[in-house]
Amino acid sequence: MVVKSLNHLPIPTSANNGPRSVSTRRYVAGVVFGIFFFLQLGRYAFDLGKNLDITVDDVTSWTHNVNAAHFCPQVTALYPQSSVNAETWTEFGELLETEKFKTLAIEKLSGLIQIPSESYDNMPPPGQDPRWETMGQVHDYLAVAFPLIHSTFSLAKVNTYGLLYEWTGSDASLKPYLLAAHQDVVPVNPDTLDTWIYPPYSGFYDAETGLIWGRGTSDDKASLTGIMLTLETLIGKGWTPKRTVVLAFGFDEESSGIHGAKTLGKALEEIYGRDGLAFIVDEGGKRGFKDVYGTIFATPGVAEKGHADIKVEVTSPGGHSSIPPAHTTIGYLASIISELEQNPFPVELARGTVPHDTLLCYAAHGHDISPRLKHAIFKSTHCDAALHRVEDLYVSKDHWYSSLVGTTQAVDMIYGGVKANALPESAYAIVNHRINTVSSVNETAAHDTQTIAGLARSFNLTLKAFGEDIIPASAYSSSESKGHIELSQAFNHELEPAPRTPTSGKGSEPWDFLSGTIKATYAAHRNLGGVDGSNIVVSPGMSTGNTDTKYYWNLTRHIFRYNHKNGAYGGEIATGVHTVNENIPLDHYLEMIRFFSTLILNADEAKSFE
Repeated sequence: MVVKSLNHLPIPTSANNGPRSVSTRRYVAGVVFGIFFFLQLGRYAFDLGKNLDITVDDVTSWTHNVNAAHFCPQVTALYPQSSVNAETWTEFGELLETEKFKTLAIEKLSGLIQIPSESYDNMPPPGQDPRWETMGQVHDYLAVAFPLIHSTFSLAKVNTYGLLYEWTGSDASLKPYLLAAHQDVVPVNPDTLDTWIYPPYSGFYDAETGLIWGRGTSDDKASLTGIMLTLETLIGKGWTPKRTVVLAFGFDEESSGIHGAKTLGKALEEIYGRDGLAFIVDEGGKRGFKDVYGTIFATPGVAEKGHADIKVEVTSPGGHSSIPPAHTTIGYLASIISELEQNPFPVELARGTVPHDTLLCYAAHGHDISPRLKHAIFKSTHCDAALHRVEDLYVSKDHWYSSLVGTTQAVDMIYGGVKANALPESAYAIVNHRINTVSSVNETAAHDTQTIAGLARSFNLTLKAFGEDIIPASAYSSSESKGHIELSQAFNHELEPAPRTPTSGKGSEPWDFLSGTIKATYAAHRNLGGVDGSNIVVSPGMSTGNTDTKYYWNLTRHIFRYNHKNGAYGGEIATGVHTVNENIPLDHYLEMIRFFSTLILNADEAKSFE
């Protein structure tokens, strides 16, 4: 109809060439093509869900035809198969249900909680600070509480307080594996003691609520005790491993692990060699497994963000405060902090990253996920517009998830001034960054430098960033220069993002092994029966923080950061992680023990790690 109406229009003429029928046809064809192009463009936007007239039925029909297994494949539950291991696993599970074992488990954890093994930032090496001596109390306690382990395992103490145990297996051809935890806890602020329901180092068990209370119950003494009690029980039952079992317990994870896990990592590499371990399981995010979109998801950490603490220091002439300049060093520093916070790092979801893979699993297996979000997530695997749509629909609306995706910044420390009537010659702040897995320490430093540079020029301040003069003194006359800004790595503990553990394709057998173990544990603890493992989905995951595994990268490609406990129990605030009223439900603790028993028995049978 459009072409027909155009044929009735007057035909343009030219004084030189007469009627231009050829040009007209081209003109008409161009108009038709343009209309067709914009119709297709509108349909494209419609298909992405940007056109609000799209119906839920349309999207639902499309997503029902998607093969979920392609985006988030699952394995079946993995149970011990040999007659000895299967029988041992069954007996262990029955033992977990007894009141006698529950009482024993409470006593072991409570006793460890009662030791205030606090670690602090920037502590000198062991032997130079008496605060380390509580770690010796931990060692003494473990020796008494788990006598069979100490008579069966070899034990080496690394840098005084790092614990390195080995239970040598009967088959030397099988690669050993490592179970890790840390002995230390975050210090308790004395000013908060009155707000604790039970004293922080009481290890009190409240039978009415089923909660064990105290600093370290969730982070990370339940894991340490769970590992030890599992192995103590297996030894007591006469079980022996074919595959060597290694334990590594650091003592300063809460203060970056520079004295503990760092030295343990070197010792482990000297003993077992580079890539000498089959896999590592250490603590993970506090979520463990939880209900997301009507489906239970476990999200073992298979990557970690990088880390950098950047010191921003301002210096300028001092003097008496009765004759102040327009801005003091503290005033300059305040402006810099404001500039950084007004210019955060962009939060951009990237394909092939763990956060994107986690969303693919949510879309593939989440029963209650909205059709629009599901459609956008699937399409984001190949369409940039859909990827941005996922950012709008989900990432930007979930503060925890946006923190997981992007590089974060937090001004956590500040110092300046010594007296109310004296202009401060210097002031500084520490900016903590958790670095996006597709970024780097250098990119993070460059972002901070670029953000601050313009402000420095506006204040006539020189700028030196990480050893390089960005705005040199020669940029101003002596009368113009007002002071100096310097950026540097605060503690020299900067860390690049971790290598990613394989979760698909060749080399992902340890991931499949862990996934099957999680499924078996979850089903067994709830008496769900069956072997398909469909009652829980295992997805690649990661935490917003770092663990001791940052020093273990050379030991294996297969590092899993995972606490097998129910993350639906109110999250980190309810469990008191790093704050008041830390606790763990007894049933969660018992399920962790079941997980370790299943893992150890399954690992002894696995042949695909070598």
